[in-house]
Amino acid sequence: MSEHRSTIEWQRGDAAFDYESYSRNHTWRFENGLGVEASAAPEFLGDAARIDPEEALVASIASCHMLTFLALAARKRWVVERYRDAAVGTLEKNSDGKLAVTRVVLHPEVEFADVAPSTEQLEKAHHKAHEGCFIANSVRTQIDLEPV
Repeated sequence: MSEHRSTIEWQRGDAAFDYESYSRNHTWRFENGLGVEASAAPEFLGDAARIDPEEALVASIASCHMLTFLALAARKRWVVERYRDAAVGTLEKNSDGKLAVTRVVLHPEVEFADVAPSTEQLEKAHHKAHEGCFIANSVRTQIDLEPV
């Protein structure tokens, strides 16, 4: 078992505080000292130059899948040269009528050094990675795999 911590910091400054004009910009800070400049999505009056929570959720799901897949590949002695995923999350109303990231589609593209696993082996490895991904196991979002 482990704990994972972050600190979220926001300050109004001298700007007005009404829905249309307050700043959505804030910072995520992590135990290692790393800071990430974040905001709301532009559709919710955020700063497009910063990361928004919905993007971060999609990236977390894709990253967790990748890390789990790489661990499985290493154990099978498949040498991975490159892994890329152009993941897409959909924000829409869920069955309760509330906005949610209801679906994330992963598009993993994996290049191997020498001998690539068969299509069937690769599909099984991605399925096992999905089942073992901590983040996928933590969310209600539907996660689909469409390997490239």
